[in-house]
Amino acid sequence: MFGIVGIVVVFAMVFGGYMLAGGNLEIILHSAPHELLIIFGAAVGAFLIGNSKHGIVSTLRDIAKVFRGPHWKPGDFQDLLCLMYQLIRVARANPVELDQHIENPSASAIFTAYPRILADREAVALICDTLRSASMNYDDPHQVEEVLSKRIEKHYAEAQHSSHALQIMADGLPALGIVAAVLGVIKTMASIDQPPEILGKMIGGALVGTFMGVFLAYGLVAPFGTRVRAVVDEDENFYRLIQEVMVAALHKHPPKVCVEVGRQNTPANLRPTYNDLEDALKASTPGLAA
Repeated sequence: MFGIVGIVVVFAMVFGGYMLAGGNLEIILHSAPHELLIIFGAAVGAFLIGNSKHGIVSTLRDIAKVFRGPHWKPGDFQDLLCLMYQLIRVARANPVELDQHIENPSASAIFTAYPRILADREAVALICDTLRSASMNYDDPHQVEEVLSKRIEKHYAEAQHSSHALQIMADGLPALGIVAAVLGVIKTMASIDQPPEILGKMIGGALVGTFMGVFLAYGLVAPFGTRVRAVVDEDENFYRLIQEVMVAALHKHPPKVCVEVGRQNTPANLRPTYNDLEDALKASTPGLAA
């Protein structure tokens, strides 16, 4: 929602201010299609040259994050704490029973109660791999924390590819705008014998190229890259929460303490209250004492 509002504000302020100052949109509208073809077409071509197929697809997909926002909502963080609470309880009470949950999560009554989490392969893998390692006596909290940190950092770096690609495109757009402007000047110089009013329009059209390059870079593409990076940063808190709870569990803290550690390390805007989490834990594990 705010992404759409922001785009409207950018266009309204830039072109509205230009018109209020007495500017005529005719020269911009006349030149824009050709200038955009040169500038944006070259930018897209450079983007295709500089990225793999996977990078291209992920960037195009991630542009939707500008409008959709983070994938993980506050309720998902509460659900994650409930899910991990139940798994830790099972691991403590009956390690053999735990195997059926971590070896086949899609058939697990615990995982299937949280379909949004189950649909995320990275989140499920982080939980199951860590619990599986602990069952094989690889349960040194410090070593596991280091392994999880490196894995989450790798996932974070991969998720940031789209924002980097968009920022690189934004950095190149002003230069491509100059390229379009120079081509316009070359065209103008070839018509130097024309009357001043015609040459003025041609020079104005050439300058539209510089304007378009800067406008696209700083008014649209760079903000898109910034927003994608912010969304990735917020979503990454979900995986760091898994790490916090898993490490607390390996320190042999009670299940409720483990999830409380995770809750308190969750950003304030995503953190469930103590009472809300307590009610959710009771609802998800009826008849079980802490």
